[in-house]
Amino acid sequence: MKTTISRQEKGEEEVREDPEMESPYSHTRHVSCDDEGSPRGVLEMTISRADSDQSGSSRSSSPENLSVVPRPSLLRDNLIANAGPQWKSMIDVFRKKSVRKFSTIPFLTMSYDISRKSLKKRIARLRNGVDGALDLSGVSSKPSWRNFDYAELAAATDDFSSENLIGKGGHAEVYRGKLADGHVVAVKRIMKDDKDEEDVDGDFLSELGIVAHINHPNAARLIGFSIDGGLFFVLQFAPHGSLSSLLFGSECMEWSLRFKVALGVAEGLRYLHHDCPRRIIHRDIKASNILLNQNHDAEISDFGLAKWLPEKWPHHVIFPIEGTVGYLAPEYFMHGIVDEKTDVFAFGVLLLELITSRRAVDDSSRQSLVMWAKPLLDENNIKELADPRLGYAHDPNQMNRAMATASLCVNHLASKRPYMNQVVQLLKGEARPADLKQKSPTSRSTLLDACDLEDYTCSNYLDEINRHMQLVME
Repeated sequence: MKTTISRQEKGEEEVREDPEMESPYSHTRHVSCDDEGSPRGVLEMTISRADSDQSGSSRSSSPENLSVVPRPSLLRDNLIANAGPQWKSMIDVFRKKSVRKFSTIPFLTMSYDISRKSLKKRIARLRNGVDGALDLSGVSSKPSWRNFDYAELAAATDDFSSENLIGKGGHAEVYRGKLADGHVVAVKRIMKDDKDEEDVDGDFLSELGIVAHINHPNAARLIGFSIDGGLFFVLQFAPHGSLSSLLFGSECMEWSLRFKVALGVAEGLRYLHHDCPRRIIHRDIKASNILLNQNHDAEISDFGLAKWLPEKWPHHVIFPIEGTVGYLAPEYFMHGIVDEKTDVFAFGVLLLELITSRRAVDDSSRQSLVMWAKPLLDENNIKELADPRLGYAHDPNQMNRAMATASLCVNHLASKRPYMNQVVQLLKGEARPADLKQKSPTSRSTLLDACDLEDYTCSNYLDEINRHMQLVME
C-alpha cells in the first residue's frame, strides 16, 4: 500500500491509499522512501505545485522556458504560503539564515510557462514527427524514434493485460510487450489521474526533449513514443530487471558485478554532466532506476525528474522538492539547490548500497544508510561495512576504492564532493582522494557558499528527514 499526503489549497491534508508497484521505468514525482519489492509499500510525501509563474517548480527542456526569478522574497513568500506544517521549521531556518544572503544573488530556476495553446501545437506537431515539436539544438542527428499507434502497443501488451504489468509508480504503469517484429520492449503508459492535463503533457514533452540529447551505452534506450490514445514511452527491455531486484534479492550479488555496475553508472553520469550535448542532472539516481541489460551492463533510466542546465548556470533552485528519501543531497532537500553534486551525493548512496547490500533507508528502523555507514567509512572498517555474504570473495583494491569514493560523494558539503569525471578516476584507480583535494576546482555555485552550509551537519539533515517521515507515518 502507498500512503500519499497532498497539500490542498486550504492547507488541509488528504490521505489516500493505493496498491502500487514501483518500476525502474516509471516516473517518481514525489519525495518517497524507496522500499523495493513487487508489489511493495511506498512511503511518500507529495507537495503540490505552487502557481507556475511564481514557484518555478516544474520541468522544462527548452531554453525559451528558462527564466530568472528576480525577487527571492517572492519565492520565499509563495513557499511559506503553500507549505504544510511539517515544513515550517525548515522554512524558518531557511528564512533566518539563508534568505538574507540570497537577496544579493540572482535566482536561477525553471519557469513552467508552457501555455495550453503552445502545448497543443507541440503535441500536434509530434503527431507528424519530432521536427519542430522539441528543442533539438545540440543534437547531431535527428532521433530515430518510432511514433507508435495505440493499436500496435495494445497488441504488443495483450491490450495492456495485468499479466504483462511489470511495474507501477506514482504516475506511470509499465508493461512488457512484444512488437510484431518480435522485439521485446517495455511500454510505459503515463497515468493522468487527478493531475492537470497541461502538467502531464508538459512533463511528457520535457522528458522526451531531454532524452533526445542522450546517447550513451549506460543510459536506457528509447525506441519510440505514442500520443495516440494516451501518452506512452517505448523503451528497450532490460532482461535482468533493476539493480534493486538483484542487490536486495535472496541471492548474493557477486562483487565483480557490483563493481561493474558502479563503474557503469559513474560513466553514465559523467556523460550526462560533462559530455552530453546538454548538461543534464538526473535528480533521481537510485537502485530501482538502474537497469541491467543482457550483458549486465548498467543503464540509467527514468528521466522524469531530470533537469538540464545551461552552461553558464551554476545551478537551479527548485521547489517543490522531488526525489527519494535517503538519496537526497542536503543542499537540495533543505534549500532546493540542484546541480551536478546532487547526483554525486545520490551516487555515493548507491555505492554504499552496492558495498553493504543495505537500503538507503532501512525498512524496519528507518535509519539512514549514510548515517550508519559514515563512522565505518571514516575508520576504513571493511569488515563491518561490507556485505557479510561476500566474505573474502571481493577484490580488496576495488573495495577500498569504492569505500573512499563513497565517503567523498556523501559529504554533506557539496563543495567537498568530487565531480563525476573525478569519481570515474577514483574508481578506476587513476586518482587518489589526496590528489583531488589538491586539484579540486573551485565550486561553480556562489549560492552554495551563501547557504550557511557550515551551520548544519549531515546529522542535522538526517534528523530533518526522520522527523518528516514520522509526521507522514502518523
